[in-house]
Amino acid sequence: MLMKKASLAGAFFMSAIWLSGAQAFCPAPGSLAPVAVQRVVDGDTLRLSDGRSVRMIGLNTPELGKNGRSDEPFAVVARKRLEALVAASDGQVGLLPGKESKDHYGRTLAHVYGADGANLEAQMLAEGLGFQVAVAPNVDLVACQQAAESSARQAGLGVWRQSPVLKAEQISTSGFAVLSGRVSKVQRNRGGVWIELQDSVVLKVAPNLLGRFDAASLERLEGKQIEARGWVLDRSRRGGLKEGQARWMLPLTDPAMFQIIQ
Repeated sequence: MLMKKASLAGAFFMSAIWLSGAQAFCPAPGSLAPVAVQRVVDGDTLRLSDGRSVRMIGLNTPELGKNGRSDEPFAVVARKRLEALVAASDGQVGLLPGKESKDHYGRTLAHVYGADGANLEAQMLAEGLGFQVAVAPNVDLVACQQAAESSARQAGLGVWRQSPVLKAEQISTSGFAVLSGRVSKVQRNRGGVWIELQDSVVLKVAPNLLGRFDAASLERLEGKQIEARGWVLDRSRRGGLKEGQARWMLPLTDPAMFQIIQ
């Protein structure tokens, strides 16, 4: 028991040192009612003692292996780090629910804070243990989360130790990806805006999300090299692939999910 207390004290001490330089990333908006955590499911999901599952807003960590698949790099490290952060917060966290409070799995969508007011998504991002993601309307903390990720990327921490960015033509499976490519064509129709990357991947901005983007800027992307991130879909599996279309589609959910590189 003494060892456990000592390690917790150490965790608090290390947290305090780390926070001196990083508390600026998404500080707590005020006092939040503490809720007890039953267990950490993975690097971005918690199970609360009241039975709720919480998906942390703005953070996507590498996937733990399921159905015979191996763990993605840093998946176990991310889960253990989140466990340590929760333990350092005495097993309780504060929740700030998103404008959209549930995902399609029924999980609660919320920003998660430690007892010291630190935003745990930003802390994970700043240590390179996940990727910043933005899914409207839960985008209030995008800027500070991007800053947290940027600090890890510049320092080459965690997932940024070796570049995880794939070229568009390297995409060969569905799932989360950060990719780059040159825009070969931009089209707009009733289905939204379609941004083609070298005939390999098409980025889609759905009609209901176009208001979040500068449509004119999207149409000027042709010839530009861009980086995008999100969940890649295999259109051939849905039977929706027509001749001449790119097999892989990445829906863009917010302007923060892509940037012009050159």
